[in-house]
Amino acid sequence: MADSSHGHGHTPAAWTGVMIIFIGFCVAGAFMVMDNPLGFWGGMAIIALGGVIGGIMRAMGLGAPKAQPLKMTGDVTRPAPAVTTREPVAAES
Repeated sequence: MADSSHGHGHTPAAWTGVMIIFIGFCVAGAFMVMDNPLGFWGGMAIIALGGVIGGIMRAMGLGAPKAQPLKMTGDVTRPAPAVTTREPVAAES
């Protein structure tokens, strides 16, 4: 799984959006502990802003490329070859 070739999340849009959301989470958490509702909702606004900025950057082409549909090759009218099964071999003692 570590060597996935599709680059899940390894884009400038993803990194920027996640970092802004993380900062907003830290701000909201700190103000929640300090019992300051205005600061908490400010942190929540930063979280929403991170999602919006990540979406805008993706729309600008800084996100992952869209998946292309697979193209079939060969003769699609021919049936697939039959699968043969092997009999289990008895173990010798």
